[in-house]
Amino acid sequence: MKQILLLIVASLALVMSQNATAREQTKKPAHKEALQCAAFSPYVGKLNPDYGAQPSKELIDHLLDTLVKETPFRCIMTYGVMNGLEYTFAAAEARHIKVIAIIWLDKDIAVNSRSITAGIEVAKAYPKTIIKLSCGSEVRTRNDYAFDGEITRCINAMREAGVVQPVTTIDTWWEWCNRVSPCHLTNFGAQVDWIGINVFPWWENKYSDVIPCTPANKAADFHIARIEQLRRTYPDKEIILTEFGWPNGPEGGIETNKFTRQRCGVASKKNQALVVKSTFKKLAEKDWSGVVFEAFSEGWKPSEEGDFGNFWGICNGEQPYTCMKF
Repeated sequence: MKQILLLIVASLALVMSQNATAREQTKKPAHKEALQCAAFSPYVGKLNPDYGAQPSKELIDHLLDTLVKETPFRCIMTYGVMNGLEYTFAAAEARHIKVIAIIWLDKDIAVNSRSITAGIEVAKAYPKTIIKLSCGSEVRTRNDYAFDGEITRCINAMREAGVVQPVTTIDTWWEWCNRVSPCHLTNFGAQVDWIGINVFPWWENKYSDVIPCTPANKAADFHIARIEQLRRTYPDKEIILTEFGWPNGPEGGIETNKFTRQRCGVASKKNQALVVKSTFKKLAEKDWSGVVFEAFSEGWKPSEEGDFGNFWGICNGEQPYTCMKF
């Protein structure tokens, strides 16, 4: 009898141990596949997002076909869900391209409301293609803290609508650090499912009065260091490098830092390829996700970003849309 009782106790202990292990395994977050994506905006040629004709379905199809044919990217990040851009999701699904979809938010509250509604609609219509959502991109960077409420309104609307995709708001790494060093939590940290950070040593070279000048051969390390900062600050969140890149022209062009007058970043096709390829290599080694900015150069950008604004694409913004060799 004693031996039987001991056997029963041992069996119960084994079952309890197995159940505990199963529970622990259930608690662990599922492995998130690392993404290598390209930021996709179809405002090529003379198209402008602020006025004029919308990108046609034929153009979006052609650009996505080019991206699939000439690059390794099978994931894109999009900037808006209205004004013809909603077709992008059907086009991406037809080509088995995954999408990080940004619901564009800005100063016009009525337009934001329509954008939020449209975002919910496409998220529900394409649950297998749209894999992540963002309520805005660099809203704080563009508008200070004036429209934090719009970001929160969008996030809450996604939750209330029951969208299945993880939701965030994308901004510069500095905003996610709450504009202090070392990084501090922002009030959005508790609201989001993941964190998207935009990191551009090229623009740091022009505007930062603290960070040393970063040449192209150090840019990948700069990107990784910023991700590591945010991972320490938000240890329970997935951090994605949602924008990074380097201009491919004007060939040999150099920006001057506004404070230190340093000049170290050189625009060129060679340097762009170095930054893009070395960053993706380092991200892959760590199993982290990244989005290169951008798929196709956009001719309207110099009005906002100066001489280098229309040289960020890994593919040309004019036909025949030739792309960087990978």
